[in-house]
Amino acid sequence: MQEADVGDAVSTGGDVVRRMQWLPATMRPANWSGGAGSAILKKKMVKKRKRSESGEVVAHPKKEDAAPERPVRTLLGWKDKSQVTDEVEDNNVASPIFRNKEKVLVTCSRRISYRYRHLMLNLVSLLPHCKKDNKVESKETKGATLNELVELKSCSSCLFFECRKAKDLYLWMAKCPSGPSVKFLVSAVHTMEELKLTGNHLKGSRPLLTFSANFEKDAHWKLLKEMLLQIFEVPKDHRKAKPFHDHVFVFSIADDHIWFRNYQISTHHNESDKLPRGGLDKMTLIEVGPRFCLNPIKIFGGSFGGPTLYENPFYVSPNQVRALEKKKKSGKFAKKVKAKTRRKMHEMSNPLEPDEFADMWKD
Repeated sequence: MQEADVGDAVSTGGDVVRRMQWLPATMRPANWSGGAGSAILKKKMVKKRKRSESGEVVAHPKKEDAAPERPVRTLLGWKDKSQVTDEVEDNNVASPIFRNKEKVLVTCSRRISYRYRHLMLNLVSLLPHCKKDNKVESKETKGATLNELVELKSCSSCLFFECRKAKDLYLWMAKCPSGPSVKFLVSAVHTMEELKLTGNHLKGSRPLLTFSANFEKDAHWKLLKEMLLQIFEVPKDHRKAKPFHDHVFVFSIADDHIWFRNYQISTHHNESDKLPRGGLDKMTLIEVGPRFCLNPIKIFGGSFGGPTLYENPFYVSPNQVRALEKKKKSGKFAKKVKAKTRRKMHEMSNPLEPDEFADMWKD
């Protein structure tokens, strides 16, 4: 390296300057006098000395105080209403307005039968706040897939119809992404197309939800009631919902099963549009459909899985029912075989006496 190049390299940084200062004079370049790098280094050292002598400490700006925490909200309102009312009274501020933004994703598994697919479409027509999606493969990883779909569709709940062996229909009802979730066995399915009932109500209108008194009996029934209420209740300000109540969803418990019915609220044609309060005797209920029965199997703490909160002790899987029916049919055949063997044993133990006239007509 030439002397001019060495001088240029030395003047580029303080580290190189320090190294050159430690070199003996014979090894330094002839035109090197410290350069701009040494001047910068001296200025920095002077600033450090002044700070250390003065003892000034640079005060860091304080972070702004955190905003007060908001009260936790649920789909039905504020979680702790007492705290909210106290804050409103102290601050003289109007109570905050909660808007229900519940949306439900409705989908099914592949290889679902046509009757179960029609049932799913009937529920889609009854719930204006739901969203449809493509079929999902029924595998062990369906929970993660469905949670991702719910997030992509900006939904908070999910109804997943899972068909097994083209015979059995299971309904997953989940609150995403934190849970809980319930797995039902669906039976006694009757779609609107099958029933052909005379009831008819406005599409997109908001339903009234009624529950039997049995839902207040046990803790798991209370949880199921809350989930059904949040999923099947149509938000008031939803863009597809109409501001009318002309039908009612009925959820009743019988034999530890949840039975679903949909009725139209009908009035006589000669009556006025608005009935007086308490005029229930002038209203009639006409069934619209569909009909189905839900048998709860398990309640999980998470979305499509997690710790088991409740397990139905009276649940019998359809596979066991079919196995028992096969055993009964096989029992009939076994009875026939046993009857034949008993007949043979009886004939062998009680032989007939020889007939005297058996050979009379032989030549």
